[in-house]
Amino acid sequence: MTASLVEQFQSGLAAPICLTWELTYACNLACVHCLSSSGRRDPRELSTAECQAVIDELERLQVFYVNIGGGEPTIRPDFWELLDYATAHHVGVKFSTNGIRITPDIGKRLAANDYVDVQISLDGATEAVNDAVRGAGSYRTAVRAMENLAAAGFSGFKISVVTTRHNIGQLDEFAALAARFDAQLRLTRLRPSGRGAAVWQDLRPTATQQRTLYDWLLDHGENVLTGDSFFHLAGYGQALPGLNMCGAGRVVCLIDPVGDVYACPFAIHDEFLAGNIRGAGGFTEVWRDSELFARLRGPQSGGACESCSAFDSCRGGCMAAKFFTGLPLDGPDPDCVRGHGETALSVRDSMTIPTPSGDHSRRGPVALTLTTRRPDRACDENPLAGFTPR
Repeated sequence: MTASLVEQFQSGLAAPICLTWELTYACNLACVHCLSSSGRRDPRELSTAECQAVIDELERLQVFYVNIGGGEPTIRPDFWELLDYATAHHVGVKFSTNGIRITPDIGKRLAANDYVDVQISLDGATEAVNDAVRGAGSYRTAVRAMENLAAAGFSGFKISVVTTRHNIGQLDEFAALAARFDAQLRLTRLRPSGRGAAVWQDLRPTATQQRTLYDWLLDHGENVLTGDSFFHLAGYGQALPGLNMCGAGRVVCLIDPVGDVYACPFAIHDEFLAGNIRGAGGFTEVWRDSELFARLRGPQSGGACESCSAFDSCRGGCMAAKFFTGLPLDGPDPDCVRGHGETALSVRDSMTIPTPSGDHSRRGPVALTLTTRRPDRACDENPLAGFTPR
């Protein structure tokens, strides 16, 4: 990506390339690392009509696609209606699901729509590793959903994996699973967001595993999606494929189930709340006029990181990861590959560590059980798909 294009992205776009939209906090699972602490439905959820109005706005803004999540989005009674409404209005849909509602008939319905992509969440290539994080039976549910999609002829759906210290050793197995179903592997970074804040220290990959992941992605990166989760690893020397920058409030954002708009899906906190789509100007006004987004699109200080030779590659790492570990936003990423993050974490005792907002869990804290072109589909992962700089 050219320097001028990077600068254009950093200063923000008239509309997001894509956005994440959590339709509901309701979920049949209670994953220990859930970024939105989902479980119970919020009674203030956007209505069907309000959701359709958002889709109308996204169509006018020419947003390429939405990443729909939750919670478990397919639990919403109007989910399939909203999916059809979005694709009929030229807004591609990629939705994340644990697979609970992906029946054979639903698989056929999805395979027939070129504007839909599906992301099946799986955090272990084996039942034991996955279910320790996502709950008993979740591995079999996910695999059954994959079987139903594959049987329906839906090729290229995504297997979405949050990398942890317990599954880094299974990268080849995940790739084999994707090949088995003619799917595509997508790896994302574990962040200390939502319920993940409580288990981040126990689940985060070790420094050695971070290097293993980096080397593996260099070897397999052309066939593996990352959603630009790992640009902090560029400090090892070579940038990974993708945008390699924080797009929060610049090219991406999050709409939550009650219409609040946040700069980043992993930063659900008042500090990163830009506004609400129920306001008079809707989503468009929030995206274009919010003070928060204007600030994020302005020049950013890298603090002490600017003196590091890796700064131009890693840009200081992930905003959300720093915020929810109590580190300054202009400081190093907690997983900085040069070790600066560990140094910063070791002296944070005097710092106030922010608490993730809005716990929607069905019960108290969840226990962690540890075990040893325009794209072909309108919801292409690549944030540059279909983008023509002006």
